[in-house]
Amino acid sequence: MNPLSLDGKRVLLTQASDFMGPALREVFVELGANVITDEGPLDNPSRPDALIQQAGHIDVMLVNLGIPAPSTPAADVSQDEWRSAFAHMVDPLQRLVKAVLPQMTARGSGKIVLIGSASALRGIRRASTYSAARGAQLAYIQSVGIEVAPKKVQVNAIAQNYVDNPTYFPAEVQTNPVFQEKLKREVPLGRLVSAREDAMFAAYLASPAADCFVGQVFPVCGGWITR
Repeated sequence: MNPLSLDGKRVLLTQASDFMGPALREVFVELGANVITDEGPLDNPSRPDALIQQAGHIDVMLVNLGIPAPSTPAADVSQDEWRSAFAHMVDPLQRLVKAVLPQMTARGSGKIVLIGSASALRGIRRASTYSAARGAQLAYIQSVGIEVAPKKVQVNAIAQNYVDNPTYFPAEVQTNPVFQEKLKREVPLGRLVSAREDAMFAAYLASPAADCFVGQVFPVCGGWITR
C-alpha cells in the first residue's frame, strides 16, 4: 500500500493556476485525490466562506496563495503595497481556515497545508512587505496548529524558496546568467527544488503518514536558510 495514498480524499486547492497550483493538482490527482480547484482571487472578504460552502466536504485544504513579490526599499513602501500583500495572502488564509475548521473539528479529522515562503525565515533586502505578509502566515499556522491538534486536525506549512514555479522563477529568470550565478552562490543544493519535489512533500503532509506534525513550518529551499 502506498503510504502517500490519498484515495478518495476531497482536496480543496486555491489559486490553482498560479504559484504551486499546477504541480499540486497534478501530484494529488496522481495519488488518488478528488481535487477541487479554485482559480479566482480571494481578496474579497466574502469569497473564502462561499468557496468552502460550495466545496462541501473537505478532507484536505491546500492554501496556495502567491503574488508577484514587491521589491520596494522599506522607506518607500506605500500603504497600498502593504495592504495589498496582506489582503491577498494573509486575510484569505484566516478566512479560509475559519470557514473550514468547523467541519473538520466536528468530524475529528482534517488537514490544512499552507504553501508559504522561507522569506519569513531569513532577511531579504527590499522584501519587507512580502516577508512581513509571509511571516504573518507562518505565525498564524503555528498558533492554529497547536489549538486544533487535540481535535485531530493537523495544520502545517511549507516555507519555500528557490522552488521552480512560474510566479517567482519564470523561464526568463531561470535562463539569466546572473540568476544562475546567484543560485550557485546562495543555494547549497545548487539548483532549484523541482515543483514535483515540493508537491510530493505537500502530499506527504496531507497524508495519514504525517499525523504527528502540529503547527510546524518546514523549509523547502535547497538549504538556502541554513547556508
